[in-house]
Amino acid sequence: MKSEWSVSGDWKTALNNVLPLWGHRNWIVVADAAYPAQSNPGIETIATSIDHIDLLNAVFSATESAKHIRPKIYLDRELQHVYDQDAPGVSEYREALNLLLRGRQPESLAHEQIIARLDECARLFRILILKSTLTIPYTSVFLELDCGYWNSDAEQRLRRSMREFENNGRQNK
Repeated sequence: MKSEWSVSGDWKTALNNVLPLWGHRNWIVVADAAYPAQSNPGIETIATSIDHIDLLNAVFSATESAKHIRPKIYLDRELQHVYDQDAPGVSEYREALNLLLRGRQPESLAHEQIIARLDECARLFRILILKSTLTIPYTSVFLELDCGYWNSDAEQRLRRSMREFENNGRQNK
């Protein structure tokens, strides 16, 4: 079932089409092959038939070349506890992922916590899930888009200035 905002074309076209439109609070997920299609109409899922690391590299390249956004990266905390005896190839995947993440600062959260955030965000904002061919659990990488030209320090200064202005206005009355 397609959502009302359904992306068109292949995954590269879809990604290139949404990036100029999207901003902070939108999400892009590079998911493993078993990631479910979620029913929330704000979430669009595309099966890419692409290797996970290659797909992730392409998504990082696209998001990082867009000046108006920057990705906050989330990983499943469970990935640290998946072993080769249960999921052959997970050690090699973690090594490749660590190389790709070098210079980036991912945050690890419990999988269900990330899914709950996605569902909550999808009530107001769009989410694109790109499924790879990887068959190792807890390997999805979640990118919450943030403003590329404004940061949390600037936002805190703005909010502090506004509070001070409002407090001074009340004192002068």
